[in-house]
Order: sequence, then structure tokens, then C-alpha cells
Amino acid sequence: MSLESVRRLLPSLAQLRTQIVVLSGGEPLLNPEWASIAQTLLSNGRQLWLLTSGLSLAKHARRAAGLFSHITVSLDGADAPTYAAIRGLDAFDKVCEGIRAAARHGVPAGIRVTLQRANFRQLPAFVDLAKNLGARSLSFLAVDVANPHAFGRSDDFASDLALRPQDLAEFEQVLSAVEIDCREDFRSGFILETPQRLRRLLQYFEAIQGHADYPSVRCNAPEFSAVIGASGRVQPCFFIPGPADARVASAAGRIGDELAMVLNGEALASLRSAIRSGARRECKTCVCSLWRDPAAP
Repeated sequence: MSLESVRRLLPSLAQLRTQIVVLSGGEPLLNPEWASIAQTLLSNGRQLWLLTSGLSLAKHARRAAGLFSHITVSLDGADAPTYAAIRGLDAFDKVCEGIRAAARHGVPAGIRVTLQRANFRQLPAFVDLAKNLGARSLSFLAVDVANPHAFGRSDDFASDLALRPQDLAEFEQVLSAVEIDCREDFRSGFILETPQRLRRLLQYFEAIQGHADYPSVRCNAPEFSAVIGASGRVQPCFFIPGPADARVASAAGRIGDELAMVLNGEALASLRSAIRSGARRECKTCVCSLWRDPAAP
């Protein structure tokens, strides 16, 4: 997404009384205009949140800390070999350096771990690692192997990352041990999930193997947030594709409709209605649901 396309969004963001803008990707720090985009949004009264793989965070930590009120780093291995096996590159130390750098510059990062077959045994090690790196918080979600559309995947997406039937009992033991050993980390909120919510990860993997129902999902994220892709396409969340004609000004400079018009247009209004009614199958297996009290400020 270009700086110019973001500038064209500013009137709509003001009209919608947008409070928080999340810069995600891909890897947002690879965008050569990321700092100018962030500064423009910040100067127009938006709080900023960075979602990053952390590969370039050490290099840009000082600047990022001056722009973002929240930084979340994806870290899927608690040691270098596991990280390399999952991510396909030897960059564990570089990512850890970035997390430390963010803390030194005053914005300790949250760490987000996507649990899968290759790293679920490391759940306790992630807790120790996050503390050693000076992270603000630690959270976990299950690898999404049920939704072919999540984060821009193609329909032929296939994955063998889920826990196997023989892994389920071991994962239950890991969770039981963490509930005891990390009691204070749950109480303080350092681990963002409650023990009960972590147990939903086990239920999700059991459902993948046909041994349980998927955990019930309560989510109203599309009622208060939306995703704008680099092409200008608008969608209700990261997990459900938006209508093909729901677009705002694109990175290439094509003029599209204002964001408020797109969000309140018939196509997206109908899609949100389908989501509310439970008609979208993606929601039934969602690994990242979010509920906000409609009465909250």
C-alpha cells in the first residue's frame, strides 16, 4: 500500500471515527514507505499497532517505538532449530534481537505464537523466552488448517501442520503442566489467554481429527473493524474474503469509493448479516475470534 493511497483514506477514517489502525502484512516493515504511512496516520489522530514477523524490527526499533503504541511479533519457535524448521530461514536470533530492541526503546512487544505440531511441546519454553526477551505479553492461537481463505490463501490450500491423534494426549499434559507452573503468569495477564481459553486449542485440534466439536465461536469483529488490502479490497476480517467490488483507492492509484460508502454498501452489509446469523462456515472453525461488548466505549 502506498502513502498516497493511505492519504486518500484519511477523510473516511475521520468520518468513521477510527481509533486504531493496525499495519500488517506480509511484513509491513518491508514497505519502503512504512514510516511515512505510520507518521501520517499518527498525525491524524490514530493510534497505531504493528503486526510484524520481527525480521526487521531490530533495525527499525527506535523509529517504530516512536510511532506505534503496540507492537506484536509472530514467533513460532522457542529455539533456533524449531524456528528455522517452521519459517524456513535461520532468523531466530534476529527476531529475538528485535523484541529486545523494542523493549529498550520503550514499547515492549507482545509475542504471538501459532501452535502447531512442530512447536506445541515448547509452550512452557515460550513463557520463559518471552520473559527473558522483555516482552509485554504472550498469546497463543492454533494454526488455522480449516479455512482455505485465511490471510489471502488460495482455495487449493492444504496443510499437515495440525496435531495428529497421537499428539493430543501429550498436548493435554502440556496444558495441565502450564496451568500449574504458570499460575502467576495467567493471573497477571502476562499470558493473555486464560487456562480455559488455552484448552480451546486442544478442542480445536481434537475437532480437526474428528474427535470433538469445534469450540463455539463468539465474534463480532466485523461490526467494529475491517481489513483493507494493498489492492484496495475491503473485507470484514482476515479470515473471510470481501466482495470483489468492495474496494477503495488502490495502491496503484486507482480512485475507488470512500471507505464509509464501501463498508455501508449493500455487499458488505449483506456479508456482515450472514456472519451475524452464523451462515458463514469460516466462522465455525475460526482460531482467532474476537468479541467486543457493543455497550463499551
